[in-house]
Amino acid sequence: MPVPKCRVAVFGSYYRGFYLLNELIHGSLREHVTVVGVATDDPDASFISADRRVWQYPHTSYEKRMVAELARERGLEPFVGKVNEQAFHHLFEGTWQPELCVMGTFGQRIGKKLIEVPRLGFYNLHPCIDDAWPSKYLGGNPFEGLMRDAQRYCCVVFHGIDEGFDTGPFIAQTDRIALPNQTTVTDMHKITSYAAAQLASREIGKIIQANRRAYG
Repeated sequence: MPVPKCRVAVFGSYYRGFYLLNELIHGSLREHVTVVGVATDDPDASFISADRRVWQYPHTSYEKRMVAELARERGLEPFVGKVNEQAFHHLFEGTWQPELCVMGTFGQRIGKKLIEVPRLGFYNLHPCIDDAWPSKYLGGNPFEGLMRDAQRYCCVVFHGIDEGFDTGPFIAQTDRIALPNQTTVTDMHKITSYAAAQLASREIGKIIQANRRAYG
């Protein structure tokens, strides 16, 4: 009898969101997960604080919609509204029904009501360095802090989400990713996104396998 695939929802945008979604659809986990919903940024919406996030830097019109287009290629209509309102809660709990959620470059904080839905957890990918956790580079624009401190490398952490801002439990991180001396914030997003997606895939795979062992 085939083992049911894990129902996964993705909250993401820009390059980290794109590589994360692509990995779940086409990567090594494709036989083990079903992406049931995608929430992504509308950079023109006031509620995502675009002036304090990646969208304040130069970007193309395609980079705004790259996650949405990938979702539609898979037959999924992306959600671009407010995720902490009742309309999304109905969609999330009634239609998506995720067992696990993962986030990468998403312009809204996730409320407790959403965090508590997926039985296998709600996770995020966040850039930092490998000195401590929570990172001194928490918040909506960690790459700017890394650049300001002239860091020549960074890591990406896979961590659980709580009601704080990038303060949930540490789970795993990438190896050090080199940052060239003239790196920009947008460069940093591009340089680190593939490694972040691979980390997420690896750790989600472990979570799914542990759950299968526990419940047969």
